[in-house]
Amino acid sequence: QLQLVESGGGLVQPGGSLRLSCAASGFILDYETIGWFRQAPGKEREGVSYITSSGGSTNYADSVKGRFTISRDNAKNTVYLQMNSLKPEDTAVYYCAVRARPGISWSNANLYDYWGQGTQVTVSS
Repeated sequence: QLQLVESGGGLVQPGGSLRLSCAASGFILDYETIGWFRQAPGKEREGVSYITSSGGSTNYADSVKGRFTISRDNAKNTVYLQMNSLKPEDTAVYYCAVRARPGISWSNANLYDYWGQGTQVTVSS
């Protein structure tokens, strides 16, 4: 069964850091472009970042640029999202997914499949 599993979420104070992991089972991530998304209560799912299969190209939402870093370790079949200087507005469930269709906007969730179950990130003092 093809599956992505997110982990690494938790409760952190403003200004703190977390590293999220997106691990694949049932398939190899090497050739896949992976996106990270988040969804806060009452809000639409929004693109946070993406990374191409080689890791040569990345992109970030304006709200996280300079604070979040996406990376991948194909040997571990895992994509990471390092989140620094966290803010309360970063609170959301974070998901990873595989880019499955072409499209203009990398942050369009409709272009992605094989969504994981998500991991909760809560930034609060």
